[in-house]
Amino acid sequence: MPRWTYADVPDLSGRTALVTGANSGIGLVEARVLAQHGADVVMAVRRTDSGEEGAERIRRTGAPGRVTVEELDLASLDSVRALAERLGETVDGRLDLLVNNAGVMTPPRYRETRDGFELQFGTNHLGHFALTGRLLPLLSASDAPRVTTVSSIAHRRSDAAVADGTPREGYDPQKAYSRSKLANLLFADELQRRASAAGSPLTSTAAHPGVTATNLVASPDGMGAIPIVGTVGAWVSRLLLPSPERGAEAAVYAATVAAPGSYTGPTGPGEALGPIGEAQRSELARDEALARVLWERSEELTGVAFELGATRGGSGRHTA
Repeated sequence: MPRWTYADVPDLSGRTALVTGANSGIGLVEARVLAQHGADVVMAVRRTDSGEEGAERIRRTGAPGRVTVEELDLASLDSVRALAERLGETVDGRLDLLVNNAGVMTPPRYRETRDGFELQFGTNHLGHFALTGRLLPLLSASDAPRVTTVSSIAHRRSDAAVADGTPREGYDPQKAYSRSKLANLLFADELQRRASAAGSPLTSTAAHPGVTATNLVASPDGMGAIPIVGTVGAWVSRLLLPSPERGAEAAVYAATVAAPGSYTGPTGPGEALGPIGEAQRSELARDEALARVLWERSEELTGVAFELGATRGGSGRHTA
């Protein structure tokens, strides 16, 4: 099979996409590639000044798709709600593609979101869970809506306590990150099962970038909170690791052409790099009962429940 490249992305003219964490790294590449193939792209970012800089870089490539920036802090359920409320008018009542890309990686000390959840579980999983549910009315207005959620090979190191989040007691940065990435994968798969059972046209996929040079390493919200890592982490990453250009391939493939319920990633040794293809799930990631428990717990924690209908115009039910 020939290696898949960005040249194989189909024409996305007339489609509208939203990418979280699109101001840098693989999120910026995802937004750029989608716009270059005709999609109107909303870059949902915490720092809008950085987002506008990224948007301008995309515009300068001559991408035909319109690129706009919206503020989104996934560590705040109020911010998630506010974006969903604003977006209806911004995208003319329809969203075709949602890429749940943003993330926080391994802050060395326990931190919480504004709503009191451990930062990685609250941002990487609960924020995206709530965002997807609140954007469901817009997605349901599309004839072929797609949701792609970015996980990680780190999901394999998670334990079965994923639905418990991560309590302050005994906090372990790596374990908490692994749990959040397992949650991403369980969510993506459960969303597809529920959409299929409801007769909804929605396609849910998952992807992981392998090992990639991104700002996650140097971010002050993650490992970059350690001074030496924050100072040299980004430089070392760029020197030693594959670029975001390569890391974004799996997510772009998953967002545009991958089969419903699929999980895409690099196929080289350890799935760290290489041509993209079918990625491997851990045993826990294949546990449908665990996925249901996580889903129900996520609804309880976020106050957002999903109603997936078979026709255009369905909605998400918000209980908070």
